[in-house]
Amino acid sequence: MRYQISGKQIDIGEALQTHVKDELGAVVSKYAERPTDAQVTFSRNASEYACEAVVHLSTGLTAQATAKAHEIYAAFDACSEKMEKQLRRYKRRLKDHHKDRSEPVELTGVSSYILSSDSDGAAQEPDSLQPIIVAEMETQIPSLSVGEAVMQMELAGAPVLVFRKEGKETVNVVYRRDDGNIGWIDP
Repeated sequence: MRYQISGKQIDIGEALQTHVKDELGAVVSKYAERPTDAQVTFSRNASEYACEAVVHLSTGLTAQATAKAHEIYAAFDACSEKMEKQLRRYKRRLKDHHKDRSEPVELTGVSSYILSSDSDGAAQEPDSLQPIIVAEMETQIPSLSVGEAVMQMELAGAPVLVFRKEGKETVNVVYRRDDGNIGWIDP
């Protein structure tokens, strides 16, 4: 597994890097068969350290965890515990579905746009009805089952996930509802 360990405006020493590789490697190898790479980023805000870890699995799924603490090692340890919990749930769900994925998730490239919002709150008519595009980038849409899509959304901590249902060409959406349940849009 490849590691990318970095700090945002703080130095990351060799001892911390070794600790991260040993601990995260043990957690990931316990629950995932073929992890591909891990990105761990440390940052500091006043007296608190934050650790964010993202692990990409060979199945195409991504696990992400974030934690904060007053010591940098404690922040990583809390992040590692969250990652272990997510991977344990992921592995349990895979066993529950009785389906082994022999191939990686198929991805389709599409364009993604970020549109500007009207932040001043004025209810005046705009000059043009065309939205202002703040950012345009390429993104990937995975081909997943509905259960895998829900699992990927929860692992990524995202409020919504767009995916193609396996065996179909239509685009589907799963999202977290206000009542805490998961919604699924199947056109």
